[in-house]
Amino acid sequence: MNAADTHADTQTPSIQTKVSAIRSQHATFFASQKTKDIAFRKQSLRSLKREVEKREADIFEALKADFNKSVFETVLSETGLVLSELSYIINNLRHWSRSKRVSPTMLNFPSSAALYPEPYGCTLIIAPWNYPFQLAMLPLIGAVAAGNTAMVKPSELTPNTSRIIVEIIEAVFDSNHVTAIEGGIPTSQALLEQRWDYIFFTGSVQVGKIVAKAAAEHLTPTTLELGGKNPCIIDDTAAIKLAAKRIVWGKFLNGGQTCVAPDYILIHKNVKDRFVDAMKNEVQKAYGNDPKSSPDFPRIVNEKNFNRLTAMLEKASILIGGEHDKETLYIAPTLIDEPALDSEVMKDEIFGPILPILSFEDRSQIEKVITTYDKPLSFYVFSKRRLFAEQMIRRYSFGGGAVNDTIVQFANHRLPFGGVGNSGIGAYHGKATFDTFTHQKPVVKRGNWIDVPVRYAPYKGKLNILKLFLKYF
Repeated sequence: MNAADTHADTQTPSIQTKVSAIRSQHATFFASQKTKDIAFRKQSLRSLKREVEKREADIFEALKADFNKSVFETVLSETGLVLSELSYIINNLRHWSRSKRVSPTMLNFPSSAALYPEPYGCTLIIAPWNYPFQLAMLPLIGAVAAGNTAMVKPSELTPNTSRIIVEIIEAVFDSNHVTAIEGGIPTSQALLEQRWDYIFFTGSVQVGKIVAKAAAEHLTPTTLELGGKNPCIIDDTAAIKLAAKRIVWGKFLNGGQTCVAPDYILIHKNVKDRFVDAMKNEVQKAYGNDPKSSPDFPRIVNEKNFNRLTAMLEKASILIGGEHDKETLYIAPTLIDEPALDSEVMKDEIFGPILPILSFEDRSQIEKVITTYDKPLSFYVFSKRRLFAEQMIRRYSFGGGAVNDTIVQFANHRLPFGGVGNSGIGAYHGKATFDTFTHQKPVVKRGNWIDVPVRYAPYKGKLNILKLFLKYF
């Protein structure tokens, strides 16, 4: 290193210094009360919507470069969801932001009670790489709608999309209000060292634990959107061809890199062969005889994940697919036959275009497999027996799910989306996104025209009156 290099290093502020300065600026901006103005929030969201619409073609190109993602899938799972969420929240924001009257209690007579929605303050949003645009923007929309400032950290594993996110945020927002910062692990570490008023993280369970630990140091509330091994149960009454069609779509969307995708199939042995044949046909219909040449089949995000996934294929019994190409990061849609529960493919969430299939004869075998793993993010049942499907849904704990389809629960903004236990903490989408970034502040307003003396000392002779109030009022 020469003298010039040394001088340059001393002139460049550290990432910790940069992050600390931005956090301080956000705190000052929030203290100005500007973000609490509903008109300001709505105008910010309208500006964001216009910019996303304006840059949509650039977003298409970025996701094509990062993933080989088709325009159709980008609209379906990225820009379309973001624009829909913006419209819905803009239209409902004023109503959601009003204080809500709550019935008072006789213990406080005379009084009124209400909940006042208020923003947490300075928020941090750490986005993942699998749906890099949508999963950065949806929580940002909620943070802004609720009246917070936001620091957004896009994923470094999708650099083209990350750059677009930064450009959009810089074009729309005052940097003291919303800032996007790029970088890898050191940047994330520097961000987590700061004290935030709320942290929203989407990613792996392993990293989620790191975020939760850092947040605990400051008692910072968090939303953690994680993942898990999502089961897909198919009984002997299921509409097999339709089930295969819907599973091929849900599993291989985004090249299988979807946190709510089916992670493994549990199928009744009587219909297993029919299902495998149907899967072969549906894969061919969707992606042709050579999925590698299909314009609609994405690639694995990077070499590290490619190596992790192909290691799962080494000793597997492959029913469909299995072909892969390291140079292009391509892995074919693959179905694995009856893997052991301690095999590589069944240890953790797969997060790729590989789908194990296990057969069962009775419910005890379903129970054995599902209870081997932590609570999943998603849960799917294919059956014509309503009672069976209802029993499965009520029996097992999971974030959200569907009967006779896959991943469609994610697309309904009237349904909160989130995990439970190991698959996540908290939920969002639609009003739930606004609620996630909002503290509901309870307030009681007492009247002065009378003051019931029961609560005041001395208490002698008042116990029965107190019990009466607590029992009936």
